[in-house]
Amino acid sequence: MSMSKLNLDQNLINRGREAARRIAEDTQKFIDVHSTVAVERTIARLYGIDGVDDAGVPLPNVIVEHVKNAGGLTKGIAYYIANAVINTGLTPQEIAEGVARGEIDICRLPEKPMEEVAAKAQELAIPTVERIKNNRKYREDFIKNIGEGPKPYLYVIVATGNIYEDVIQAQSAARQGADVIAVIRTTGQSLLDYVPYGATTEGFGGTYATQENFRIMRKALDEVGQELGRYIRLCNYCSGLCMPEIAAMGAMERLDVMLNDALYGILFRDINMQRTLVDQFFSRVINGYAGVIINTGEDNYLTTADAVEAAHTVLASQFINEQFALKAGLPEEQMGLGHAFEMDPSLENGFLLELAQAQMAREIFPKAPLKYMPPTKFMTGNIFRGHIQDALFNAISIWTNQGIQLLGMMSEAIHTPFISERALSIENARYVFNNMKSIGDEVEFKKDGIIVNRAKEVLSKAVDLLEEIEREGLFSTIEQGKFGDVKRSRTGGKGLDGVFTKDAEYFNPFIPLMLGGDR
Repeated sequence: MSMSKLNLDQNLINRGREAARRIAEDTQKFIDVHSTVAVERTIARLYGIDGVDDAGVPLPNVIVEHVKNAGGLTKGIAYYIANAVINTGLTPQEIAEGVARGEIDICRLPEKPMEEVAAKAQELAIPTVERIKNNRKYREDFIKNIGEGPKPYLYVIVATGNIYEDVIQAQSAARQGADVIAVIRTTGQSLLDYVPYGATTEGFGGTYATQENFRIMRKALDEVGQELGRYIRLCNYCSGLCMPEIAAMGAMERLDVMLNDALYGILFRDINMQRTLVDQFFSRVINGYAGVIINTGEDNYLTTADAVEAAHTVLASQFINEQFALKAGLPEEQMGLGHAFEMDPSLENGFLLELAQAQMAREIFPKAPLKYMPPTKFMTGNIFRGHIQDALFNAISIWTNQGIQLLGMMSEAIHTPFISERALSIENARYVFNNMKSIGDEVEFKKDGIIVNRAKEVLSKAVDLLEEIEREGLFSTIEQGKFGDVKRSRTGGKGLDGVFTKDAEYFNPFIPLMLGGDR
């Protein structure tokens, strides 16, 4: 790490990182012996199982529920699919369709030798793993041969509810200068314990995350990227009760960025903590292998807690998210650790405190493409003040070398932005980024000044919190409400009935294939 402009104590940073590592190690012991229905459905999808039955139920749900109801899921869906393929000579898709029609009971087929089944399970996994690998190579080759926009990447959202209207808005945003298009999910999708199927046109506050919608938008962004001569990244959300399934769909359709936080679903969607922590591991294994940049959700803490008082919880969570990501084989270069410009604009020297937070994150996580979130909590409907708040946010971003900049909109808190407002936000960011391009190289901070002292204070509090979490355990810490002032029960929330303990013969061939045996 280069010399700290904030004169941060490297020994203190090391203490925080080591505490976070031990927290992750302790939690990983739980993760390694458990699976969930979402993980098993993900395995089914990675085996090529797709579509719905006559009642519209997704086939991955059908086949996993079939095995769960027979009491066999602790062995893992990979075992049953591979064993059925050996017994019937059918493809996984054909087997799932047979189960849906009631023609095949995969729990009653003769059990082939475990070595033979495991070998077949791995053989069946390889085509999808290769497909994901080729998607990553396509992205890398496109960027190498055609190019991409400079960092910070300009990140904007589309949220019409209709995937075909989203395409029009996304291509327009790309032509205006956007580098990342995030398709906001329809309200409440994170609480669905299944993934809807096909192209959709009736989302509310966003558009359903489906594999077909991913394919449609990926094709549209590739077309406009060729036109513009730069790669346009596509972002969606693999959080909620289908976190690993959406990661798999995104990897298969070449998404580039995924919202993928270890704690967000627990705190802000009341999804059971055991369920989320198991699901996030497999989702991150997939994202890591696919070359997807994950975005974590620390910005959300500052919507429920005060940004000045709770700043250290943001840093503590960044440390924890980093360590969980490393456990899943996700390199630092793919960790878009989140933070936000969310202090009350009436606060004296608030800009200096925001600058301290952003510079501190940049120094502590030097390789991470940090994702910086815009002011939202204190947007009032005064579009002129809002545009100025966004300009100050943009100034800090270029000053501290952020990686991904979710652009603020002047009409935040009024309505879904018009295309013209998005254009003004992109123009605002480009103006600030160009005029202040090298300010971070030119300006040093006053020793023992407001900025330096604030960063030291936040770091010290974060390390104290991490060491407290290490002593008490992550589950207990969440139960006490130490993140975002939100308390959650270990046995409460949604989805706990989908968590189970693996038996001794359980296997998931995609994890060793995607991790390469490193862990």
